[in-house]
Amino acid sequence: MIISRTPYRISFFGGGTDYPEWYLKHGGSVLGTAIDKYCYLTCRYLPPFFEHRTRVVYSQIESCQTIDEVRHPSVREVLRYLNIERGVEIHHDGDLPARSGMGSSSSFTVGLLNALYALKGYMPTKQQLARESIHVEQEMIKETVGSQDQVLAAHGGFNHVTFHPNGEITVHPVILTQDRLQELNSHLMLFYTGIKRTASNVAASYVNDLEAKRRQLRIMKDLVEESISILNGNQDICAFGELMHEAWQAKRSLSASVSNGHVDELFAKAMAAGAIGGKITGAGGGGFMLLFVPPDRHKTVKEALSSLIHVPFRFDFAGSQIIYFQHEEDYSEQEQERAGQNVIPFQELSSLKSSQQVERKKQRISKMAANSLEERI
Repeated sequence: MIISRTPYRISFFGGGTDYPEWYLKHGGSVLGTAIDKYCYLTCRYLPPFFEHRTRVVYSQIESCQTIDEVRHPSVREVLRYLNIERGVEIHHDGDLPARSGMGSSSSFTVGLLNALYALKGYMPTKQQLARESIHVEQEMIKETVGSQDQVLAAHGGFNHVTFHPNGEITVHPVILTQDRLQELNSHLMLFYTGIKRTASNVAASYVNDLEAKRRQLRIMKDLVEESISILNGNQDICAFGELMHEAWQAKRSLSASVSNGHVDELFAKAMAAGAIGGKITGAGGGGFMLLFVPPDRHKTVKEALSSLIHVPFRFDFAGSQIIYFQHEEDYSEQEQERAGQNVIPFQELSSLKSSQQVERKKQRISKMAANSLEERI
């Protein structure tokens, strides 16, 4: 039995430059952090005493015989990638809603790789987890996703991530004093807009023509270095919030799908109540809204956004972890034996009785027909 815990993430600057369509030509740069809200995955080899071989429990429940039958794309492709030949059971729990701009799908993929590797008795590095989850999502599932979510989920921490044209990805922890880090954290507020959206659909509205967005993307990349300079210097930290506002204006110009009237109205309320800057996390369109707000204005901003869920958070520095590991009974021999059996289908007692009644009725009708034929003869 394995339980993995993988953090969600928020990115501050550079989002959009982490798409391979861009950084393999121009390079990319992102400033982001993992937070203390997590995706939990429980995995085990399924004992061969069930009708199904694979069971996946998330917002839906899937009971399947083969990997090809699994509908959840990440589960199906990770099982295929790791060549999991035995039956497994996988349960998912998350601290935040899915499809909300917190990198939940990538956290799921990273956490599932980590858990299934542990099930096989192997401990991958954080670099390997990031690299392989990027491969699964971009190459196997063919999702329109960037490469920052997987890196931040796997590594954890507050990082400057650089994407090189040769495909290499380097992760540099941002070194700050504890007081400066806490000061930054205390100025951040996270609200759920209530709008669910699929990130790849929003991203597809601008990723397919990133060359045409060259000016905005270069601005967003340059803001990464500027924001780090603010944090490392003696400037008032509110300059970081002003930079977030500038970055949001650049990002929302990428596509009409990045923002909408409802989101713009929420931002206007927040800014009027005292927020200095902010952004929609992830690809945009909805999900979570990250705001930069001086602590003495938190109350007024919460009142202005009283219809939204406020989610307090802190930075996470551990990344994806195996938090529970316990060897269970090895049923591999029984599983091989079961594979060669032609097991009768499982059924409810009521269905069995009904089928028996139908069969008896058929037999009576057949007997009556035979007697009638005999009499006529």
